[in-house]
Amino acid sequence: MTVPRDFQEPARCRPDLVIGRDELFNQAREQLARGGSVLLHGPAGIGKSTVLRALAAEYGETARTVLRCSATESESHLPFLALADLFGLVLDDISDHLPAAQRTALESALTGRGESTLQRDGLALRLAVLSALRALAAEGPVLVVADDVQWLDPASLELLGFAARRLGDIPVRMLCAVRTDGPGYDRHLRALPPDSLAVRFNPLTRAQVAELLDHRGYTGLQRSTVRDIHRTSGGNPFYALELGRALTENPTPPRPGEPLPVPTSLRALVLSRLEMLSEEARHTLLVASAGARPTPALLHAAGRVHAEAEMAQAAALGLLATEAEGPAVRFAHPLISAALYAEAPAQERRDAHRALSTAASDPIERARHLALATIGTDPEVAARLAEAASLARDRGAPSMAASLGLLSARHTPADSVPAPDVRRLTAAEDAITAGELDLARDIARDVLTRATVPADRVRAWIIVIDTAGHAMTEVDEVFPQALADAGEDPELLALVRYQLAWRALLVEGDFDEARGEAARSAALAARAGDRYNELMALAFQAQLETLMGHPDAPATIKRALKEPQDPRVAVHHNGAGYSRFRWLIMSDQLPEARATVTALLREVRRRGSVESEVHFLRGVAETELRSGHCGRALDVARESLLMARDTGIGEVASAVLASIAEASGGQVERALELAREAVDHSEENGDQMYESRGLAALGYAQLVAGDAPGAVRSLRRVRELEHGLGITDPARGRWQGDLAEALVRIGETGEAQDVIDVTRANALRLGRESVLAVLDRAEALVRAARGEHDAALVQLTSVQDRLAKLGYGLEEARTAFALAQLRTRRPGPTSYDEAARLFRRCRALPWLRQVEAAALARPAEPEPAHTVAPDGLESLEGLASMERQVAALVMEGATNREIAARLFISVKTVEATLTRVYRKLGIRSRVDIVRLAAGRRP
Repeated sequence: MTVPRDFQEPARCRPDLVIGRDELFNQAREQLARGGSVLLHGPAGIGKSTVLRALAAEYGETARTVLRCSATESESHLPFLALADLFGLVLDDISDHLPAAQRTALESALTGRGESTLQRDGLALRLAVLSALRALAAEGPVLVVADDVQWLDPASLELLGFAARRLGDIPVRMLCAVRTDGPGYDRHLRALPPDSLAVRFNPLTRAQVAELLDHRGYTGLQRSTVRDIHRTSGGNPFYALELGRALTENPTPPRPGEPLPVPTSLRALVLSRLEMLSEEARHTLLVASAGARPTPALLHAAGRVHAEAEMAQAAALGLLATEAEGPAVRFAHPLISAALYAEAPAQERRDAHRALSTAASDPIERARHLALATIGTDPEVAARLAEAASLARDRGAPSMAASLGLLSARHTPADSVPAPDVRRLTAAEDAITAGELDLARDIARDVLTRATVPADRVRAWIIVIDTAGHAMTEVDEVFPQALADAGEDPELLALVRYQLAWRALLVEGDFDEARGEAARSAALAARAGDRYNELMALAFQAQLETLMGHPDAPATIKRALKEPQDPRVAVHHNGAGYSRFRWLIMSDQLPEARATVTALLREVRRRGSVESEVHFLRGVAETELRSGHCGRALDVARESLLMARDTGIGEVASAVLASIAEASGGQVERALELAREAVDHSEENGDQMYESRGLAALGYAQLVAGDAPGAVRSLRRVRELEHGLGITDPARGRWQGDLAEALVRIGETGEAQDVIDVTRANALRLGRESVLAVLDRAEALVRAARGEHDAALVQLTSVQDRLAKLGYGLEEARTAFALAQLRTRRPGPTSYDEAARLFRRCRALPWLRQVEAAALARPAEPEPAHTVAPDGLESLEGLASMERQVAALVMEGATNREIAARLFISVKTVEATLTRVYRKLGIRSRVDIVRLAAGRRP
């Protein structure tokens, strides 16, 4: 028996549900799958009902009976209404299963024909509800679905709670949702069975709000607008969607510095309480809503002499929240502030800003309020705003600088110097720094519709190109127009040639052409006396030469670092500082590379440069990966990817690095997904360089996943692409060793040796020691596949020592794993303990799982031969862990210094440990340990 349901809407509600709610959904789903009950709780509009409907639709299919109710505030005073919703349609089916007294009491409560009350028929009603659920469950599983539990009538809620506490193992699950603004959900848990799961719905992040808006079709919103929607909605999905709808329907978007328009549907949620305020209190709250960081002192300075009493009145109505610390005035929800401001007449808003323009202590705030209080152009106001924008830029707040710059342009008279469009272009450049690329692009396109000055036009074209990122094929038509506008001006030509260098690299995949354009740009900028752009071009030229393995790379880096320097270039992601970092990490100087990129990251965070921060986060993650700190690398790579997706900056590059980090220290399935995503986007953008990097990440992830044929296919394609691009430095992608290893796994040892030989020649020419070590590891695998086990063991032992000294922890661990695997093919004792220890130290979980699987699959060791001295070998089991490791390395022929390097201990510790080993084994020297290994009594 199944009661008709109206919750079957998975196709419509599920896509919204998974945006920011997948973890919560999975928690609730697992609880229901175990036969448990779930209470969803959170504030209004947070998405509880959406998730409840999806869960009910999914689990309603497995239930024999679904009972449902959804209460409203206006009906909450009607007794037994929820009970009637739940049992009204099944009363006839269960009546015969109830004792007479219980049946009479339940029918009276549900139909209203009698005078049943909890006071009079309390026990009978309670038992009737319990008996009804038991009767239904006897026919099959029962699912009880209740939305808006806070409006359930008290009688029904009490009866449900009584039955829920006594259900025991009866197959009845309850799925409920309740509106709460804090921790008060626990009292509603009493209406559910014991051990029910309470799932709290928290606000969405800005990235999740952006995804939700895109999913609903609000795709034309700038990122700065999405940021304002997130702030105003407080991360509430219902509020965010309503604000997004209002913006898309509003033909006049808010001006810079103004709050978002609040639709009537949302104003109604708070205006009823605002109407209960006195007129003076409403004016005080309006001033507070106009301020960035309102305090009682600021309100007093703005002329609100009774601010404390009026704020107390607002707090009593739930409009203001009391701060536990500090004097700030905080609205109970950002929407209240936005609705109050939107409802106020324009003149009252200007009056509030005028009062704050003198009351605020911060010069940026004073300038902003002055602009919002002024109508029309005013050169003095425009100048003050331009100064405020410069101050915001120096403080590391480029987004604020862009907003102030646009305000300055709006108040700048047409015949002023600088002109309004010059200030708009400066604001666009600040927007790029802040990661608001769509805002910058819109500003530049707008300026191009009317600009006639060549310098302004070229500057605008460069902004359009910059905002395209790696998708430069989308702006191919811009370059001829920019060259035409530049004419013969060397300064303007330098700007365009610099962008052409990037196009040659990203679109054409031509390193020689890109290097030539960068050199031409540097020469033109030097001729024009433009030191900033000269340094930027030199830094890019140095990066290209480093990737190409060009012999001029060190000299070009030296030129790019020559004084006089420009502080903006020093910390730019395409500047000389980052070029030096790339050279350091490719030259195996990991500690210095880490120090360099960490310092760069710290400085760009201080300056608020989002684009450079995304790049430098990747640099930190890459350095940590090389050093074998996979857990730290994974955290940083995920942070970079999240920021890249939030801003639209460097998404492909961040996905590539996150893929490698996931394959090394996280989830291999996620690594494969990210790598394929990066490859697809690179192909769409025509970006061959990042296509090769995405394929290299994919090949590595496939190797970790055990898909050697897939890894070979991906990495062969990388080889083709990089050959076409002219990339010869193997330290650029470090994929060659993985390709050789994958080829060995599929039996292509000849091709594997060819890869090793070709790569080794370039690595020797450039002095890439870590690459040479990894190639030697791959060559050892080739030798082992050909039956040269002893030579392979010697080579792998040497490789592990070299990688340990270079500080490549993950590669060292991979070599230890290869050693352990090779030893399993030979008679005698073997162990995966060393590889497992090293992978644990790296937090390389996917690799550690491979070690554990290999150890479990290892065949049983043969009984020791009769020639072996049992007393000596058995006594090894009596050694401590460190003593066994030292003894085992001595058996392999390692010196004390080599043992110290392998185990990260001092030589003196090795000597002291050996002394204890001699004493415990009853021997005198290292030679006796070797004799034990050979199976002879010392």
